[in-house]
Amino acid sequence: MEILHSKIYGEGRSEMPLLVFHGLFGMLDNWGSFGKEFGELMPTHLLDLRNHGRSFHADSMTHDDLAQDIVNYMDAHQIRKAHVLGHSLGGKAVMQFAINFPERLEKLIVADIAPKAYPPHHQGIIKALQTVDFEQVKSRQDVEKLLEEYIHERFVIQFLMKNLYWTDDKKLAWRFNLKTLAEHYTEFVSNAVRFGVFTGPTLFIAGANSNYILPQDEFLIKQQFPDSKIIRIKNAEHWVQANNPVDFNAAVKDFLQN
Repeated sequence: MEILHSKIYGEGRSEMPLLVFHGLFGMLDNWGSFGKEFGELMPTHLLDLRNHGRSFHADSMTHDDLAQDIVNYMDAHQIRKAHVLGHSLGGKAVMQFAINFPERLEKLIVADIAPKAYPPHHQGIIKALQTVDFEQVKSRQDVEKLLEEYIHERFVIQFLMKNLYWTDDKKLAWRFNLKTLAEHYTEFVSNAVRFGVFTGPTLFIAGANSNYILPQDEFLIKQQFPDSKIIRIKNAEHWVQANNPVDFNAAVKDFLQN
């Protein structure tokens, strides 16, 4: 059984631990400053999802797979119960975990994603990533130029470039498993979280300028997460934790500590 890669802040503290999961094409490093801050309050585990970062690569990528990975990680680290936070794809993972394994969860935090199916909307990014031929490129600048032909948002290119690394045989490569993510993309984006109910305390944090959680989604959210509230963070889009970290972190602290 393979266990997700993690970085732990505040290890050894006695409080209930917090497990944090990034979104599609992300990695735990994206949450470094959050981990440092929350590690002062509770053991905070930043994790790489399967097929991302330094975690294992696998051919399957269902929501149930991601939920089982969380349980396997908790068992390996002897964590009986935890608070869990997930953004975007990580949010779908933690929602499915809450429904499948409610007894392992204390409080649930979902950042800017609803349990619904979404229309595919990353095809341009996947196409851009697939155009990079690592037999041909010689530098990070070469990769950046190729991505710029397809992607016009500077911050998206910078976000993706964080996944580049030099292999042992001195070639550049992506840390994420592009093959599986491309093949199974519609499966994990265009499928809803499998229906079920988690009755524990839940916080949905939306970006005020994001369209991922719409007013009409609130009925579905309440059906599956009856003890939930939705808050919107001002001056924030989909990457709510990066766009306005001060208000995002304050909302998470308030929810976990009260």
